Amino acid sequence: MLADDGDRRAQAGSLDSDVHLPGEWISSLVGFISGVLPGWRDDPIRPAQTGETALTAQLCARLTSASRHAPGWDFLQFKREEPDDTDSRRSIDLVVAPSGSVIWIEGREYTEYQTLLPIECKRLPTPTGTARDEREYLYSRFSTTGGVQRFKAGHHASSHDRAAMIGYVQARDIPAWAVQIDEWIDGLQGDSIEGWSVADKLAIVEHNTAARMASLRSDHARRNGLLGIRIDHIWIEM
Repeated sequence: MLADDGDRRAQAGSLDSDVHLPGEWISSLVGFISGVLPGWRDDPIRPAQTGETALTAQLCARLTSASRHAPGWDFLQFKREEPDDTDSRRSIDLVVAPSGSVIWIEGREYTEYQTLLPIECKRLPTPTGTARDEREYLYSRFSTTGGVQRFKAGHHASSHDRAAMIGYVQARDIPAWAVQIDEWIDGLQGDSIEGWSVADKLAIVEHNTAARMASLRSDHARRNGLLGIRIDHIWIEM
């Protein structure tokens, strides 16, 4: 009996068998997250919140619950304020990681301690403040807190070639913000801000007017020997 108990304890906490996924599986993951957002926003029992931290905490809880009950997604976990894989001094708003499995994507191994997809969350518009830049979804002249800026500079996700951003649209609508973001990128290029060009512009992939949300995509070159990164943007009108 003692030997049996010892064997059982040795096995406790071990991961399930490996899961091998194609490279484009990340796109399916982004689609799953997009599909959860409208129901989360419209949930009548969800406490009303406007702050980014509170909204992201709520969304993390809903995504975790949804993955447990959606066939084919129960090997994932969602976590908040996780240290970046390569710079633990910096935290990422929301990350997706394996849960109970080792996941392989194009020969790269991911365990429950590693990030599959880093996600930054931003409010549109940016809250006002003396050290806040209205362009913070993209860039901040005061710090390195700009959402896209962090990924372009490699402050976040330097070891990844895919990332995502969620935009909580709290004023105006999605078409207006698409125009505004384009204008800001034109301005960054016009002001010769290092590394910014029209190539950083977002392209609308799908605009679901009934659900009041949109999927967008952008591709960015990075410096310091880093490969480029693709960002999937999910905007939802709150």
